Amino acid sequence: MSDKITIRAMTEMREKQTLAPYAQLSADTQGREEPEPNCDIRTVYQRDRDRIIHSEFFRRLKGKTQVFILKSDFYRTRLTHTLELSQIARTIARALGLNEDLIEAISLGHDLGHTCFGHSGEEVLQRLTGFFSHNVQSLRIVDQLEREGRGLNLTVEVRDGILNHTGDGIPITMEGKLVKIADRITYLCHDIQDSLSAGILKAEDIPPAIRNTLGDSHSQRVNSFVQDMAMETARQLALGNEPRIYQSSHMEAVMQELRSFMFEKVYYGELCMREKEKATHIVECLYRENTKNMTPRESADLIAGMTDEAAIKAFQELMIPIPS
Repeated sequence: MSDKITIRAMTEMREKQTLAPYAQLSADTQGREEPEPNCDIRTVYQRDRDRIIHSEFFRRLKGKTQVFILKSDFYRTRLTHTLELSQIARTIARALGLNEDLIEAISLGHDLGHTCFGHSGEEVLQRLTGFFSHNVQSLRIVDQLEREGRGLNLTVEVRDGILNHTGDGIPITMEGKLVKIADRITYLCHDIQDSLSAGILKAEDIPPAIRNTLGDSHSQRVNSFVQDMAMETARQLALGNEPRIYQSSHMEAVMQELRSFMFEKVYYGELCMREKEKATHIVECLYRENTKNMTPRESADLIAGMTDEAAIKAFQELMIPIPS
């Protein structure tokens, strides 16, 4: 079938006609490490998204902690965080004329490398190995660990967005830059909601400057961030400024204040720190036991791939005597 009449080719043409000049077009990808024939139906970023969704490590996200290591179906898991990020980032992308398929692929893949017990597990593995970080592990998963060591062979742009969604690295695409900021917005907003539900915070605990700017409900807080980012970015780009994602100076300051507040009251709060001690002990024990027969890298891969439940079960089997 000729490229001119495939569904993929029509989608690529529609992107050229409708997306913004600073958007990453599917047809202009830098490609894959291992070249593959084009799909007649899906663009390269749609294929990347689908590969991530159908991956084993993506399914494991449903059993991994976001913030609260509690047995409750209500609180966010790493999977629900990922889905919320995808939705928020795609909303902003549509307003700015960016490539939503690329946004979705990066969003869905960004946290594949997160460990059991969230950042608590990550901190332990970083301390014990000296090399572990969840964004690098996410890239390692899509490059090497998925599909029994063959990896997913994703495009350069998706891999770059996954690697640079956190830390000092700057994504090469506007879509990657958007995911990087939207990730922070997403977790700050839903972590407030979960903290209020858990009784860790009361509404009146939230500083007035934050409440007055963002509103009092989860939807209001998300909407405030989304509107500001979309409108300010559009305004700056219309003025011919550098193609990146912008926030108004006021909203950026509010986000920093919110982040500081959440670290003080929630992330380093009594409940999270108490649970962190337990998680730290579990991960340390598993790592020490694994490295008797594995390399540090193999042990980190194994633990990082575990759900909370799998890690707890492995710890119990290791530490609790089983009567014969």
